[in-house]
Amino acid sequence: MTATATPGGIRLGLRANLAQFTLLVAVNALVGGMLGQERTVLPLLADDVFHLSAYTAALTYILAFGATKAITNFFAGALSDRYGRKPVLIAGWLIAVPVPAMLAWGPSWGWIIAANILLGVNQGLTWSTTVVMKIDLVGPERRGLAMGFNEAAGYVAVAATAMATGAIAEHAGLRPEPFLLGAAYLVLALGLSTFAVRETRDYARAEAAQHPVQATDVTTVEIARFTSFTDKALSAASQAGMVNNLNDALAWGIFPLLFAVHGLSVAQIGVLAALYPAVWGAGQMLTGWWSDHVGRKHLITAGMLLQAAAIALVAGATTFPAWAGAQILLGIGTALVYPTLLAVIGDVAHPAWRARAVGVYRLWRDGGFAVGALLAGILADAYGITTAIWAVAALTAASGLTVAVRMYETHPRR
Repeated sequence: MTATATPGGIRLGLRANLAQFTLLVAVNALVGGMLGQERTVLPLLADDVFHLSAYTAALTYILAFGATKAITNFFAGALSDRYGRKPVLIAGWLIAVPVPAMLAWGPSWGWIIAANILLGVNQGLTWSTTVVMKIDLVGPERRGLAMGFNEAAGYVAVAATAMATGAIAEHAGLRPEPFLLGAAYLVLALGLSTFAVRETRDYARAEAAQHPVQATDVTTVEIARFTSFTDKALSAASQAGMVNNLNDALAWGIFPLLFAVHGLSVAQIGVLAALYPAVWGAGQMLTGWWSDHVGRKHLITAGMLLQAAAIALVAGATTFPAWAGAQILLGIGTALVYPTLLAVIGDVAHPAWRARAVGVYRLWRDGGFAVGALLAGILADAYGITTAIWAVAALTAASGLTVAVRMYETHPRR
């Protein structure tokens, strides 16, 4: 965790910037909590309160969230390069102000969709910005570790909030009480982002000045093409990120409905909804560090294949213990993949345009929410919920094999 001094006096490294880094970890936990308030309750609201019988209709909120977040990710990178990281972070929290009230008291399903559009903008601006800010602070040596902490904070908070809202809903009902937790997260996060978080764009500029290859004038279109198609590592990471979040859309929108069909209580569904992101979140503190020592490619390949096996187990199981085991395996697989993919982007992208590359990658990755909602919903309506889950398992295995064939190692072990 050594610090690197730059000619301008800025010190890169985790230890040198520990206070700000820790603060950003806390802010990202609140970002995850905003998402976690929906994980258990919203699929049940669609069924029990709004009486949406078709899977595709019930999953419209994930489609709205994923499409909006994906597009916002792209613009978040460009905006943070132009105007700075902190203004983008604050804007993301301001946009989310109406969301808890809309979820808690919205009189129609259209209100829920509108809330998820705002939540998608919030998540795209805030989560993207905290990723970029942490990469700015730590420099090149500890990117995997930094991304592990960032994603761990977010997804442990998703898990804890999913379990908490499930328990609240079991005793107080599906609305409004579970969403009051999100309102508290919002107030705290906006205060921290406004009054305690510091701008980090100068850290990226300082690292760029020391980079062995000086940046040329690169347009956003060129960065998008390079990240999406031209570079083998970045393009392999982009498709793997999309499939990973396609899986998450399945776990978010379809798994709770499957569990409910088999007679599980709301509290049991809450435990299962929390178990997967809890293992995923906590595991990233190890896997991000591990990728700094053994490289990125093999961890991503193994993680995608393990995810495929876990999803297949969900499709084949019928009991709470078996589903719990599958959720644990899915969490381990995702922990291997999630921070490591972000570290790949940080390895390859030049500091001068890294924020935009992260934005392009997250455009593809979070587009997986929209693709997953559509694919899972259409297949579940046409062929049944189990067939939809099997199809996603096969797609995930194919994605892992694509990484194995196409990606080159971006952080060779030293």
